Amino acid sequence: MSDELLQRLAASGVFEDIDIHFAGLMNRLSKSPSDELFLASALASRAVQQGHVCLDLRSVAGTPLSDSPADGPSLVCPPLSTWQRLLELNDVVGRPGQYRPLILDDQSRLYLHRYWSYERSLAHEIRARVTSPPREFDPAQLAQAFSNVFPEKDERPVNWQKVAALMAVRKGFCVISGGPGTGKTTLVSRIVALIRQLEGANIQGVAMVAPTGKAAARLQETMNRIHEPTAKPGGPPDGAEDDGIEAIGTIHRLLGTIPNSPRFRHNRENPLPFQLVVVDEASMVDLPLMAKLVEAVRRGARLILLGDRDQLASVEAGAVLGDICGASQIHGFSGPFCDLLETISARQIPGTYRAAPDGPGRDWVVHLEESYRFGPQSGIGALSRAVNRGESGAALQVVTSGRYGDLRWKDLPAPKRMMAQLRDRLLEEYGRYLKANDPLEAFAALSGFRILCALRLGPYGVAGLNAMAERILSNAGLINPSERWYRGRPILITGNDYNLDLFNGDTGVILPDPQTGGDLRAFFLSASGSIRRIHPARLPVHETVFAMTVHKSQGSEFDRILLILPDRTSPILTRELLYTGATRARKTVEIWAIEEVFLDSIHRQVERGSGLRDAIREKS
Repeated sequence: MSDELLQRLAASGVFEDIDIHFAGLMNRLSKSPSDELFLASALASRAVQQGHVCLDLRSVAGTPLSDSPADGPSLVCPPLSTWQRLLELNDVVGRPGQYRPLILDDQSRLYLHRYWSYERSLAHEIRARVTSPPREFDPAQLAQAFSNVFPEKDERPVNWQKVAALMAVRKGFCVISGGPGTGKTTLVSRIVALIRQLEGANIQGVAMVAPTGKAAARLQETMNRIHEPTAKPGGPPDGAEDDGIEAIGTIHRLLGTIPNSPRFRHNRENPLPFQLVVVDEASMVDLPLMAKLVEAVRRGARLILLGDRDQLASVEAGAVLGDICGASQIHGFSGPFCDLLETISARQIPGTYRAAPDGPGRDWVVHLEESYRFGPQSGIGALSRAVNRGESGAALQVVTSGRYGDLRWKDLPAPKRMMAQLRDRLLEEYGRYLKANDPLEAFAALSGFRILCALRLGPYGVAGLNAMAERILSNAGLINPSERWYRGRPILITGNDYNLDLFNGDTGVILPDPQTGGDLRAFFLSASGSIRRIHPARLPVHETVFAMTVHKSQGSEFDRILLILPDRTSPILTRELLYTGATRARKTVEIWAIEEVFLDSIHRQVERGSGLRDAIREKS
């Protein structure tokens, strides 16, 4: 490529070093290096870093790379037809199915080959499972089993929990989406009980997993609460107190990590030994990990994805849960499925839920619409619904009206006033946590409150607010941050360490360990509820977490949330971010923001480049 183009790309500030190096490699490998290939390769690499699975050439062709170039006029991408023709003729660019570094499909989507392969593998596995014949049961036996497992009276036209259960019982693959408090985890106990009754024996080999250690620990806590004697009504049906769940943990642990390798012990050739695999918090799972997981589940087993389609997508490449739900957006369920639903519910299903007689139904995806946590009188529920619908004015009215006891609004303080505004709140909230001596007590207290931010940098970002929190708590004599690892420091793991079984998103606390004479150790809560202790010097990359980004909060819940938005708009501020941040709270949410920034965030949605929806819809 020309030195001039390289200088202009470097000056533009829109590429990382890895993008430039990858583009240079593609030009060196090619027999026909060109500026057009270099630019497309750099953009494809950048797209993956930004969470896209591929680069949609249509979205960038003919557009400037930057609105404010650092040196001279902005560099403009080639026209689509010219650019695509040059790429199609290049020897490092292949068509789908070819083994080339870059893959260009018929929809002008440019992939790094690895991500094209992951997408194709996942789509193939999903299509094979959802198109396979459903398990058939005697209608009378099915109705009796549902009557046993769902004994409560129900006057609703459609009970979406029953819809989801019927899907899970009959299909080898299904997705159950729903917001917090819609009963997704409790539903799993009912599904297992149904399978037991219908198939005549206890189902053997049930695994429930989540993407991170903290999400797995919360999953275990939820299952424990479901089976407490005081959990009924609303808990599992009689006979489901022992689900026979053999494993609750992380996806990585289930698949079997191999040190210093991206591969896992379980794969298509060595499938998982489970008849039912349930994945919680599926919206957090990126494309590569989901492809490896689905491939490792044997075809005859059931696989259920639980998640919230409206949450933020994974930090890494892909928006798998959203793509899967979008791929199933066919109007209504199939006729046979609706007939069975009428049998088990003893009532007629509204015609609006039936697909056209000559069309397929979406018999493998369901969205749970009723929240048992955020009911009609909940401000958090009203806010989340308005945000998801994109109704910015209604959302602002909900949060600023003062009508709801679980919502508060505060105009964003200026940076120089932020520390004074936070002081009393942090001393009250984190004071309880910092008095804890027992790790379990500390984790319980730490789950009571958290500051959530949209950004990492700046006066309203995680780095600044964590430093501010440390100053406030240090001035009050509650911590001593002059040491790197001080008593009471909450930490967030930001990298993966397969040897220590610690992964991005896991949360720990630094406390004296009585077993070592009071030396400091990092404590982590395992999925089983036990405590793990690790010497701080062995920890992978981590950071202080009095405040955390909304992205990192996924898979967690806190009693009280303080959500602080920045003082200006940003592409990161989206309705998905607001929804995810607000719904991390079990009890109350307080938002500090500027009205214009809050409104603008609701108008912006996350859009990630991907061909997964189309690939799932393709006929085998």
